[in-house]
Amino acid sequence: MANQALTERFIDFYQDHYPEEIEELAEKYPDEKRSLYISHEDLEQYDDDLAADFRAKPDQMREYAEEALRLYDLPSDVSLSGAHVRITGLSENIEIGDIRARDDQLGSLVSVRGVVRKATEVHARVTEAAFECQRCGTQSYIPQTSSDEFQEPSECLGCEKRGPFTLNIEQSEYVDHQEIRVQATPDGVGTEETPPSIEVNLADDLCGQVTPGDHVSVIGILRGEQLEDGNSKTGLLGRYIDGVAVTQRDELTPELTNEQKEEIIKQSGANDIYEKFVRSIAPSIHGLETEKLAVLLQLFSGVAKEMENEEPLRGQIHVLFAGDPAVGISRILRSAVRLSPRSTYTNGAETSKAGLTAAAARTGGAGGPWELKSGALPIADRGLAAIDNIEAADGDVMGALPEPMERQQITISKASIHESIDTRVGVLAAGSSPDGRFDLYEPLGDQLPVDTQVLTLFDLAFTVLDNPQPDTDEEIAQHILGIHHAGEQEQAGYQSDPPESATAPFEPGFVRDYITYARQITPVLTDNAKEWITDFYVDLRSRGADEDAPVPVSARKLEALVRLSEASARVRLSESIELEDAKRVTDLVEASLKDVGVDPETGQFDADVVETGTSQEQRERIGNVKELVAAIEQQYEAGAPIDEVLDRAGEAGLEPGKVEAEIEKLRTKGKLYEPKQGHLRTAE
Repeated sequence: MANQALTERFIDFYQDHYPEEIEELAEKYPDEKRSLYISHEDLEQYDDDLAADFRAKPDQMREYAEEALRLYDLPSDVSLSGAHVRITGLSENIEIGDIRARDDQLGSLVSVRGVVRKATEVHARVTEAAFECQRCGTQSYIPQTSSDEFQEPSECLGCEKRGPFTLNIEQSEYVDHQEIRVQATPDGVGTEETPPSIEVNLADDLCGQVTPGDHVSVIGILRGEQLEDGNSKTGLLGRYIDGVAVTQRDELTPELTNEQKEEIIKQSGANDIYEKFVRSIAPSIHGLETEKLAVLLQLFSGVAKEMENEEPLRGQIHVLFAGDPAVGISRILRSAVRLSPRSTYTNGAETSKAGLTAAAARTGGAGGPWELKSGALPIADRGLAAIDNIEAADGDVMGALPEPMERQQITISKASIHESIDTRVGVLAAGSSPDGRFDLYEPLGDQLPVDTQVLTLFDLAFTVLDNPQPDTDEEIAQHILGIHHAGEQEQAGYQSDPPESATAPFEPGFVRDYITYARQITPVLTDNAKEWITDFYVDLRSRGADEDAPVPVSARKLEALVRLSEASARVRLSESIELEDAKRVTDLVEASLKDVGVDPETGQFDADVVETGTSQEQRERIGNVKELVAAIEQQYEAGAPIDEVLDRAGEAGLEPGKVEAEIEKLRTKGKLYEPKQGHLRTAE
């Protein structure tokens, strides 16, 4: 088809399908709108050959489409000569990992989906450079087709000399330019493997539309470029995409068939729906039903609330597991990641602050543009972020968690980059004691090297210990051996089913669909549920009414109860939080408090055990020890003799063993120091 005929076909197509859109573009061009978006499906219905050509030869076909837009008969005296035609809605997406340097792909229009892993700042790129000859003043105009190589004139058009030339910035032409990296997000990513990614170049009005952590659909032209090793060219070909259209997408909005919806609704009415979901979480791990229920409610999440003139109230639920080695916690984390519609998994031993949150850095050396790179939390926005082995993470990694966990945002301010990135995630963290095993008689904060500010943000926390129990151990042995026997039989070519206890009632895909569907529901507290939660909270608080009693729980726990109740109702697809939901979550919270919120010395609930890492009993003892050292050190030039401190403490009714432990902790924290061996001084 001749060029003029192709242009006329596009004009005819616009008249049939997009007259109103073109009129709107003309009214708003160029300040408010610069592009006409057309649907590939519309083009196929109009002329499937034209649509096929657009996909196979997008560079050429866009020229005809944009020429047709320039020639389109407009009611107003407006020129659309600089407007773009952008195509959307390609019927097929290509997986980023499946992109190959084949002839049928390079130069063609492709559609990919993924999450924006990093993005540069928007900067100007020269499209046509004006060069002025320093000998005769003649100007030459050189089109710049690459952002990597700057083309200069080979000789002056006036004096025919080879320069020298200077760039005339005012006479050159520019376009906004931005580079993003889009990373694949396959369903149920739950490993430490880094998914494949691809660079995307954006120009003009596509720039600044997305930020790291956004989930996007990109349509663009697949390009190839020769890779370099230092200053040398190689035989390797890199791939990137020149963006034609970028749209944010929301895979958390369910696109379910009627049959899928019917099955979800049917299962929601089952009496054992909670048990089925619990058994679908890490079915190879025997028991731990309470911990798995906590993860289940975390997956369904509470309801985020936007309050006028107030900070938003988070709906995401944070859960912490602290356990002995080899008790199955890591498997539960990986299972949760596979079951969540959106998730990331990181290992504390291998991640950095930037890898967990976000960071800004220059690209291409000192003069390059700034780039914002998202970490695991932004990528999992509105989903689950699992962090394993938190005890191995550097202090700055865990210290970066309060803002994204509580405010559900990360703020980056560096050079020209000022961004707030959403981190509306539920954090599922797991850690072990550096000493190998947890001691039930020591506070959690003393055994897990995590700042108490972070510990207070977890709605639920549990210890999972490896204690010998003959009856339970036999059940676990039968469970594990049954799984291995079934696997051996299958490898040998025989049919064998694993034990029923190791079989998940629901497939991961169904669980993800169910959760996505359920999270569209906003349950409301009934009077019965509200009364039950109120009574539970007031009863807990009343245990601290005596003057010398510790405060059992803070108001944070009340908010956690609401979030958990909302999640419990969502499991049933209920728009009402019933009494059964309230009872379920108060039992869960009480189990968590008995696990990590009890002063091991007194057996009383004490909010300070988690919120400060020190119980009221410990705090009083620490104060007594510091006062004792301060009083005795005045009497000795070398400081207070440790033996005398212990003797005086014993006379005051303090146990010497506990006093020695507090002295060691105070020395570690820098509150006490030893100026001479066997002597102490206060540091304040």
